[in-house]
Amino acid sequence: MNVRLQNFRSKFNTFRRQALLLAFVALIAVFVLWNVPQLGFLLYPIRLFVTFVHEGGHSLVALLTGGHVSAFVVNADGSGFARTTGNFLLILPAGYLGAAFFGAALFYIVNTVPFTRAISMLVGGGLVLATLITLLFASINTTAFIVGVIFGLLLIGLGWKVRRDVNMIVLDVLAMLAGLNAVLDLLYLVSNDSASLGSVRNDAAAFSNLITPILPGAVWAFVWAAIAVIMLGMAVYWSVIHPLRQRDTLE
Repeated sequence: MNVRLQNFRSKFNTFRRQALLLAFVALIAVFVLWNVPQLGFLLYPIRLFVTFVHEGGHSLVALLTGGHVSAFVVNADGSGFARTTGNFLLILPAGYLGAAFFGAALFYIVNTVPFTRAISMLVGGGLVLATLITLLFASINTTAFIVGVIFGLLLIGLGWKVRRDVNMIVLDVLAMLAGLNAVLDLLYLVSNDSASLGSVRNDAAAFSNLITPILPGAVWAFVWAAIAVIMLGMAVYWSVIHPLRQRDTLE
């Protein structure tokens, strides 16, 4: 029994080290994708996926607060909207914060549970199922339907046929970009003089207008971005850094 336990611990420690390395690779990939315009064609489908998750956050919270979703839209330019009713105090932040939670949770699970291929298949199956369920209660446009189904099927295929390390990198990249959705949009607004708060995503501006007129939308954009960074930072620390520090202390 002790030998089996030692073997399990050895394999799990190897998984931890691999997780740290691949998370670092994924971080570099995200940085390169975001800063090299020539690679925009690679970032584009991921942007559509993140928008799908973002609008999914609005829709889910609308339903959980007793509201309704009448339209779920992802546009080809990467923008989108969910037409909802319900508690807008919770619905409006749920796009950015929902995407941040999704990204942080996915990163944590991918780097703590050594069944990465199964995780890819579960996430993919969840995307397909969520897309099909949305058809039952809301109008979903063609782009949103394609993004949900295609990404879902690709993740199922990735988990079914591709090695664990590749699955980890792909899921880590998706998790980071989803988790940093608010930050990346905020950086876009800050770095583009022609962009005004609300023209890329109007969540913060709408929240300001409807809930807190005395605070400009930019304040909420920064607050949500900070919360997103904290969420993802905690996921990275508790899933990768803390376990390795514990192992080094025990040794």
